[in-house]
Amino acid sequence: MPLGGVGCGHVAVCGDGSLRQWQLFNQVNHRADLPGTFFALRASVTEPPLDVTRVLQSKPPLTGEADSAPLVSDAEVPSWQRELLEECPGVQETVFTGAHPLAHLEYRDEELPLAVECEAFSPLVPLDEEASAVPAVSFTFRLRNTHPHTVHGWLCASLQNAVGWDGVTPGDGARNPLLGGNVNDVRRAPGETVLVMTNPSLQDDHPGSGQMALSVDSDAATYERWTDTAQLLQFLRSLRLLCPPVEADYAQLTATAAELAQQHRPAVPGGPSPQGLTWNGTLAAPFLLDPGEETQLRFIVSWHFPNRYVNFQQFGLAENLGHTRFWLGNHYATRFAGALDAGEHLRDHHDALREASASWLASLRGSSLPGEVVETLESQGALVASPTTFRTADGSFFGFEGGLGASTAMWNGQTGGSCPLNCTHVWNYEHAVAQLFPVLERSMRDTEFDHTQAPEGYIPHRVRAPLYLRQMWNEPIGGPTDPAIDGMLGTVLKTYREARTSGGAEWLRSRWESLTRLMGYVGAEWDTEGDGVLRGAQGVTHDIHLHGPNTFVGTYWLAALRAMAEMARTVGDGATAARMTKTFEAASAAYDELLWNGEYYEQQLTGEDVPHEYGEGCLSDQLIGQWWAHLLDLGHLLPADHVRTALRSVHRHNFRTSFRDFEHGYRVYADRDDAGLLLCTWPRGGRPRVPVRYADEVWTGTEYQYAAACLAEGLRDEALSVVSAVRARYDGLRRNPFNEIECGDHYSRAMAGFSLLDAATGVRWNGLDGVLTLAADRIAPGAAVPYIAGTGWGVVRRSVSGERIEVGVSSGTLQLRGLELRGTPVDAWEVRTSAGVRADGPVRRFAAPAVIDPGNPLGVSVRTDAAG
Repeated sequence: MPLGGVGCGHVAVCGDGSLRQWQLFNQVNHRADLPGTFFALRASVTEPPLDVTRVLQSKPPLTGEADSAPLVSDAEVPSWQRELLEECPGVQETVFTGAHPLAHLEYRDEELPLAVECEAFSPLVPLDEEASAVPAVSFTFRLRNTHPHTVHGWLCASLQNAVGWDGVTPGDGARNPLLGGNVNDVRRAPGETVLVMTNPSLQDDHPGSGQMALSVDSDAATYERWTDTAQLLQFLRSLRLLCPPVEADYAQLTATAAELAQQHRPAVPGGPSPQGLTWNGTLAAPFLLDPGEETQLRFIVSWHFPNRYVNFQQFGLAENLGHTRFWLGNHYATRFAGALDAGEHLRDHHDALREASASWLASLRGSSLPGEVVETLESQGALVASPTTFRTADGSFFGFEGGLGASTAMWNGQTGGSCPLNCTHVWNYEHAVAQLFPVLERSMRDTEFDHTQAPEGYIPHRVRAPLYLRQMWNEPIGGPTDPAIDGMLGTVLKTYREARTSGGAEWLRSRWESLTRLMGYVGAEWDTEGDGVLRGAQGVTHDIHLHGPNTFVGTYWLAALRAMAEMARTVGDGATAARMTKTFEAASAAYDELLWNGEYYEQQLTGEDVPHEYGEGCLSDQLIGQWWAHLLDLGHLLPADHVRTALRSVHRHNFRTSFRDFEHGYRVYADRDDAGLLLCTWPRGGRPRVPVRYADEVWTGTEYQYAAACLAEGLRDEALSVVSAVRARYDGLRRNPFNEIECGDHYSRAMAGFSLLDAATGVRWNGLDGVLTLAADRIAPGAAVPYIAGTGWGVVRRSVSGERIEVGVSSGTLQLRGLELRGTPVDAWEVRTSAGVRADGPVRRFAAPAVIDPGNPLGVSVRTDAAG
């Protein structure tokens, strides 16, 4: 599970208790490793004698090649960790449970006289992008004496000083050619010990310049400079234990005094580390527990690396820019002065941040949502907080498609960000950032309109950083080579989403001219016959061009026309609203007539022998625009009965329950006894000689959008079978539940999974008119469902009798101006508000299909609880 804060880099907490994937250094590297970094425990009993030392990590299973899934590397155990467990035993077993960002580990060992647990955590608070961007992880250990005698000992944490490392260059233990001059300093305060790691030999603008820190809420013993595991183990064995051989009052004996009394501890080297070498450092916190007694010790690892540069290969024409390094910076570095500051922030606000992070998870776990949907939503935050995303010093938010890894080794290596930056057609699928952190999502729209939109109106599907560089205008881009039309139409839909979520009417007005230029360009370029059907070379997310009319691009277009009409009404542009509505009506009828085959929507081929078409194929994404339309309350784009029939046909033809006899395509994301939804099949024959690229692959982003579309149409069985298949593939046995892959690790398309929330609950928020819409037919009597409404979130509950619906606000502000109920009517509303949440004016109740009209003051009683 990746932990570390949105846009801050991460360290992964693993199921065996180890820490891996140290991606703190402004570089994406799934195999980044810090040797000598681990937790250990020494537990002793004076009489009868007992002395047990354990590394808090279980021994890795001896898995063979047949047991590993293709294209994943999460199960790889670094060689130094295997060697460590040979030198000092690990625990017999670890049990990992958790939902991002809370990881819980239980360490089991029959020889330990203690029950040992750890909760690892970094904040992820919905709708609070600042609270969720702390470059630190806490590890809260709970020790309980299960022995009949008093147990005493030391809980230790070790960390390698990697200040100066590039996150890529391999080393051997503490040796690395990029390190040297590293300094570890101990700082003490009452009840706290901090090991601060720096490298004063580096210039301030060096890419690796920064700071790391390891702290514990204890007067700890320290072994601040060591290079070999044998040295550390000798330190642990030499520590003087705090429980004396006879009963006495040692309440005043602090760890500091005990450390001064250590006569036989190994020597500590002095000064900065030599060139090519760094120091590891250890904090050892003491404990003394009577039978049945328990204690808690908290370690915090924090970091601060402000100098993010462009260290990834960008698409487009290479510019002759000499040896210039392009500095981007990190937003978190503008908030925290260093690693020490970040660690103190997490320590001082730990309980409040944990409660805020856990409350959203609790609303999911306590809801009536299907278990597989809950599991999907719980895992989505890990994708948001992974190194796939980052935030530069000026506050701009960026995303790779993913992180290069085992799934990209065959074409672009395994280090760096995959396919930079902000790829519009891939990020079309993403809804997790948009829901959890709408301010960050809106930043991506601002970048598109303020920097990447060309004078002609089109928007390239990738961003070049820094933003002051010339963008990818009139040059080949890559994936596809020219601006992707699905990405451009998705920008229209995402802009409407952001306006509804949190942007508001004024922000929408500021983007209106750009939107009209964009849609004008699309119409002129592809609606060549004036019938509303897009034709010609249509670059899409499959990294190819579709040429004939098709509903993959067509439904994006239909949804964008509807969204433009709605936005035009908001900004008072009646002429554009009328024009878009007229085009939509003609286009909808034309697409249905041209492409409906009675079972699903095909692509109309041009007759030319061009590669990568799907023709008579059944494409799983054939109604992707309808998915968007449901999420934005735009209604049906094509006849409702055709939509439902097509969705059923996709499941019938494209969903497989085994891949044992399947001839795989380019990349294998489902194999053996996995189930999954293929991108495209040809149930009626007619598979082209060179079919649409990736047809034989299984993409979780496509599976999630298909499932959400099915939920919106009431096709629950089809939807849940697909979601269950995804969760079964990523169940922690052969694939990581917190790392859904495609063209790289932590792939952004997978964040389509968050759309399951709105699709399953039917709760919609439109901040443009302040109306919360509820679908009573999706909230069964006695049910409770969570919702996020741009500026606040909470839970909607329906009484067991079904006659009362209660809208509760758990966090943030929800400024209601109207409530709309769809489906079965109820007799009463109860609006409960928490502190800081208000209703602007009278809250009106509307029953479908009534029109929401602010001038129609339908009454509704509003009751508040004791909190206001």
